[in-house]
Amino acid sequence: MSEPNVKFRHLQAFIEVARHKSVVKAAGFLNVSQPAVTKTIRELEEALGVALVEREGRGIRLSRYGEVFLKHAGAAIAALRQGVDSVSQERVGEAPLIRIGALPTVSSHIMPRAVDLFLKEKTGSRIKIVTGENSVLLEQLRFGDLDLVIGRLAGADRMAGFIFEHLYSERVVFTVRAGHPILTSGHSSFSELGDYPILMPTTSSIIRPFVDRLLIANGISSLPNQIETVSDSFGRAFVLSSDAVWIISSGVVSRDIGTGLMQALPIDTSDTQGPVGLTMRTDAIPSIAMSLLIQTIREAAGSR
Repeated sequence: MSEPNVKFRHLQAFIEVARHKSVVKAAGFLNVSQPAVTKTIRELEEALGVALVEREGRGIRLSRYGEVFLKHAGAAIAALRQGVDSVSQERVGEAPLIRIGALPTVSSHIMPRAVDLFLKEKTGSRIKIVTGENSVLLEQLRFGDLDLVIGRLAGADRMAGFIFEHLYSERVVFTVRAGHPILTSGHSSFSELGDYPILMPTTSSIIRPFVDRLLIANGISSLPNQIETVSDSFGRAFVLSSDAVWIISSGVVSRDIGTGLMQALPIDTSDTQGPVGLTMRTDAIPSIAMSLLIQTIREAAGSR
């Protein structure tokens, strides 16, 4: 039986089509024509003997075979990138780049201490930290754009091909600026939420379902003045300059609460608590520098 003639351009085109769920968008990203991407995908399907993509309305989706192949294609691209990076860095005498994805709560609460500890190891490695929503970071990890993600444990449907190491647990808090009128109103905080702007996690964020369930359990089906954001800088600035209520992971605002700039509302949010930790691809082989960085992250999380 002859081996399928699969080339790098096949994998690259397939991954971008899977990422964008569109041949047109993939072609734009790759800076090639749409027919060229379509032809490349057809060549890959012929080489494998199965259909990898299927039409779905105006877009496309991966077939069952496409979902299976994607895990291996992403791993192959990631391994190739690591190999190219290693050779080029060895040639110029540089340590490898470590690409980390971190939720806003981790970026502000854990990573500063972890990076400080890592720099003291003097590995010479460069670090790139990307902040965003958990789902976006995991997608970048799957496609080989990131080496590690630090955030909440995703649902089982999103964890295929990944391993997770628990670091600590974290819950959501409802926080306001010091002196906010809701703090002295004498009424239930839930009964007054509709009177103020509410900063909510986005619908695609991993903590949003926890927040929605908590609100519904307390008789709130909708909030009229709702703003969705994952930006901790905007959230902090807006809350401190207005009467907004910020629903956010506790780690993002722990320092603000500790210094008295903000105050958490007396709301029981224990049901929103969830595990935060390290997510990596199951096929990843950490370098020495990467292993050291992971250890410093563990230390920083342990001393938080």
